[in-house]
Amino acid sequence: MPVLDYLWIIPLLPLLGAAISGIFGGRWPKNAILAVALSSTTLAFLAALEGVREFLMLSANQIPWTKDYFTWISAGGFRADFALSVDQLTVVILLVVTGVGWLIHIYSTGYMHDDPGYRRFFAYLNLFMFFMLILILSANYLLMFVGWEGVGLCSYLLIGFFFLKRSATDAGNKAFWVNRIGDFGFILGLLLIFRTFGSLDFAAVLPRAAGMAADPAGQIGTLTLIALLLFVGAAGKSAQIPLYVWLPDAMEGPTPVSALIHAATMVTAGVYMVVRSHAIFLNAPVAMQAVGVIGCATALFAATIGLVQTDIKKVLAYSTVSQLGYMFLACGVGAFGAGIFHLMTHAFFKGLLFLAAGSVIHAMGGEQDMRKMGGLRKKIPITFWTMFMATLAIAGAPGFSGFFSKDEILNEAQRVSPMLWGLGVLTAGLTSFYMFRLLFLTFFGKQQYDERKVHVHESPKNMTVPLIVLAILSVCGGWMAAPQLMGGANHFQQFLAPVLSTAAEPAATSAAAAESTGGGSEILQALIGAPVIAGLLGFLLSWWLYIKSPGTPKKIAASLSAPYKLLSGKYFIDELYLAAIVRPLVWISDKVLWHVVDEGAIDGTVNGVAEVSHEAGDRLRRVETGNIRSYATWIVLGVLVFTSLLLWMVD
Repeated sequence: MPVLDYLWIIPLLPLLGAAISGIFGGRWPKNAILAVALSSTTLAFLAALEGVREFLMLSANQIPWTKDYFTWISAGGFRADFALSVDQLTVVILLVVTGVGWLIHIYSTGYMHDDPGYRRFFAYLNLFMFFMLILILSANYLLMFVGWEGVGLCSYLLIGFFFLKRSATDAGNKAFWVNRIGDFGFILGLLLIFRTFGSLDFAAVLPRAAGMAADPAGQIGTLTLIALLLFVGAAGKSAQIPLYVWLPDAMEGPTPVSALIHAATMVTAGVYMVVRSHAIFLNAPVAMQAVGVIGCATALFAATIGLVQTDIKKVLAYSTVSQLGYMFLACGVGAFGAGIFHLMTHAFFKGLLFLAAGSVIHAMGGEQDMRKMGGLRKKIPITFWTMFMATLAIAGAPGFSGFFSKDEILNEAQRVSPMLWGLGVLTAGLTSFYMFRLLFLTFFGKQQYDERKVHVHESPKNMTVPLIVLAILSVCGGWMAAPQLMGGANHFQQFLAPVLSTAAEPAATSAAAAESTGGGSEILQALIGAPVIAGLLGFLLSWWLYIKSPGTPKKIAASLSAPYKLLSGKYFIDELYLAAIVRPLVWISDKVLWHVVDEGAIDGTVNGVAEVSHEAGDRLRRVETGNIRSYATWIVLGVLVFTSLLLWMVD
């Protein structure tokens, strides 16, 4: 049975896992729940592999491959099918979601083993996989929006998983409301797409958008407005300025959730949507500029906050926001393929970083403050070495996956805007600094915990094996681009070329330049380029401050108290939003909408009508005296009035 003819099987499997665990798992033993959760994701991964194999065997003339299963909505001139599609872009995201998701499910069997809510956890995790697969396999914007909202729902449920903690429920609510702001823009964008193109199908919208004349630079035409509205949705889902504030608080959820949803998959949905809509964005110069500038600003902004955080998961959270900014920077300069390349490598090394952080927290008995760790290198060696590889990858060390994807983004940014390139290089240096700071504080230096209270131990195999697999991918996950440094081709860009033909031109130009200049000079330029030097400087500075002279950071913080407080307070953006937006809205809701509008106008009107009716009824009731003479008098008066009206109308 060809999987491509039955693509719905891939998302159906985790949906069945969620339904079985959620509905029937209440009385099942723990092993049965784990078997259902793992088997559903394992089969989904295997089905995805087979579907990709079948797709790659198709001729180029059959790309993209789309299957309409049934008419989902038909109203007037609007029609939306339940249709799934596969192309080269889908292949990359599909393998990332199912592969990394499968590894994280395996890891979760160890991390969540003793949690009383494990059945609910795996039901939510399987449900998330279903919605994420719907999002990436959909052949139209409306079905994509179903997956989009579904992963938002699952994010809310998983962030607030420990619902007895006030901080967890607050974080879940915050994520829900901030994403609603972005989703409002996304919905408006979809409505404008339908009004402009008469359809929401990718196959109908994107070719027509590519054939339209580009909006003039500096002007907001229809395509620019569509692109900006879509980007509002992407900014909410992928945590870009000013809608990034929910992601750091989302660390209240279990660590596997942080790895899967808030590092490897869901938060990249905005990047995927922008790349999928690249035909619209390429004809909207103002939108492209906005995407690039906001992406670069977010990358630098979040990196500066990460410099001083002490919670190991919070450092990784702001790192995720920063790396997502890199992806949008790539999209903003037209390097859509480079953005997807970094999305893939980021899924490997950031998923590994979160899982390794979870292994550290597991070993430390739940402790997340890096200042209370130290000296863990020899006690949990597998966790250390895998996290070390992931740190090298995110820092852009030559040969590691992040080196290739980050270097490609910055090369394209330099071609478009030297300023964006310079800020991107600065961000690379800051990334290297705060990641090695995390590594040094956690695994090196003096032991900061009491062994009598904390029994440090390595995690079980079902947690360490996924770490090892992701470590291998963090090392070699970017090698598809390596031949370009030797005057060859970037195989990843070539693979995506059928989808991103117009956006792949810069990469093709770079490849041609590599052939003309020679592979040796390209390798040398990459190895001694500004991003690598910035990463090396970040490493050296971190080593000096936290290994060579560990007392210096406190002295610097004391001498630069104002900047330190600003960064440690995360620029007080949450407090600003609270004072400028949340409290005024709460006051308006309480004092105006509730007491004035609801109680005064609405309830007042309804209660007033009731009171008038009651008063009128009471007065009319007194007319009913039971006296026959009174009734006769009223009858005579009624006859006289009625006769007078008839005579008046006749005249």
